[in-house]
Amino acid sequence: AVLGVIVPFLMGTALAWGADELGLIESTGFIENIFIGTILTATSVSITVETLKEMKKLETKVGNTILAAALIDDVLGLIALTLVCSLAGGDESIGMVLLKIVGFFVFAFVVGFGANRIFCWMLKRQHGWASHRNSVFAFVLCLVMAYCAEEFFGVADITGAYIAGIVLCSLEDASYIERRVDISSYTLFSPVFFASIGLKTDISGLTPTILLFSVCFVVVALITKIIGCGLAAKVCRFSWPDSLKVGVGMMTRGEVALIVAQKGLGVGVVDSVFFTAVILLIVASSIITPLVLKGLFAKG
Repeated sequence: AVLGVIVPFLMGTALAWGADELGLIESTGFIENIFIGTILTATSVSITVETLKEMKKLETKVGNTILAAALIDDVLGLIALTLVCSLAGGDESIGMVLLKIVGFFVFAFVVGFGANRIFCWMLKRQHGWASHRNSVFAFVLCLVMAYCAEEFFGVADITGAYIAGIVLCSLEDASYIERRVDISSYTLFSPVFFASIGLKTDISGLTPTILLFSVCFVVVALITKIIGCGLAAKVCRFSWPDSLKVGVGMMTRGEVALIVAQKGLGVGVVDSVFFTAVILLIVASSIITPLVLKGLFAKG
């Protein structure tokens, strides 16, 4: 997971810097370059999980490794996003930014532990029966954590929402809350989010050089996950075939990459024209990863 963040981050930053030097893109500076690298750190393994389930390989050593690495990968990617956004949003030193991040995680632990106890107490009073009120309170917790992260600690709001999900995942009625929240998500919030992404995409600035950069962006994004996660798996004494499966399984990017890109646009770090590259990456990785994984497991 660590190398799956570091390698894409460094190679993505180098790609943005090189593309700027060659005239493929017009970078606003170092912060924009490292933010493009940050976009590549995101991993979305939902497609990989469905592929492994279909092949009945999810409970294997490779499947469990991909799931665990993806969880850690998400946390590290969110920390990287927070660091870059904090540096781009003001004149604070790195030390102060890191201090705020530490302060947020202390706050999140205290509030998260208290919220978890309150939810458990509510469940006990309900005698284990799921209640729609729990899903409402869960949604409120998500919004509060996201707001506090952004407003008081300068941490990306998605990090606060992610912590709220971790707090709720161990509850007895977590699956019920998930189902209830999913209804609101796919009927309202997700369509609005993707519509806003489409509205902010600048097609007028699409040029042959931007398309060339987008292709390079996709290639680097896929290869760096294979190199970073695959080599780390080999160091951890996996066989070469299994190491390759781990690397390929971590290639997929999804909505998290879009959220990171939108966050960069919101703080003025990246231009809207880069959404083309991100969308192309999501589509390509979502198609390529299941096909390659099935081929590798079939060969095995």
